Amino acid sequence: MDRRIADYLQQFELLDLFPEHVREEMFVATYSSGERLFSQSDEADTLYLLVKGKLKISILSPEGKRLILAFKSQFDIVGDVEYVRECPFINTVEAVTDIVVIGISYDALRKHMADNAAWLQFLLQTITTKFETKTRAMNFNLLYTVDVRAASYLLSMTPTQPMLESTSLIDMADLIGTSYRHLNRVLQQFEQAGWIVKKRGKITLLDRDALLEQAGQNIYE
Repeated sequence: MDRRIADYLQQFELLDLFPEHVREEMFVATYSSGERLFSQSDEADTLYLLVKGKLKISILSPEGKRLILAFKSQFDIVGDVEYVRECPFINTVEAVTDIVVIGISYDALRKHMADNAAWLQFLLQTITTKFETKTRAMNFNLLYTVDVRAASYLLSMTPTQPMLESTSLIDMADLIGTSYRHLNRVLQQFEQAGWIVKKRGKITLLDRDALLEQAGQNIYE
């Protein structure tokens, strides 16, 4: 067994949740910033524990637009709803920063943990939190103005560096639920205020405090 697995589980007080024979079925995987773990509708067969870094979770709307549901930092879990429902992945999940995850197959979980009361309680708590997060995200897109959403997105996408690389404003507009033109106007206002610089497809944050004030709170988190 990879020693890192026990170390990470101990760090997040989960070592006792998974017996040693279950930990032996786990593996460690790394993903680079911008890399996708899985896409919406992909076949789901693995549960992932996020133990380092930050993820972006999005969903394709019925209108064909991709909307952000949340950003997740360690510790978090992805693939739990699909494990319970035995369905394809509901959302698209990709790395915002370089990340480390611990993976375990659904088959191993069903074989070893199906009757484990502590594990079932843990699943119930995490899935309940997921639905609360999704509700907040949907309300956020309905209730908050584009400038608040844009500021929150820029902050969430730059946790370790001030620059957002290779930004497609069309993709960004879809993700925060607005039009390209409206988003462009808001970013121009941010630039005129001295908060950001937009150049060659990249956005550099100059005044993080001003963006935090604009966002009110980092609601996507």
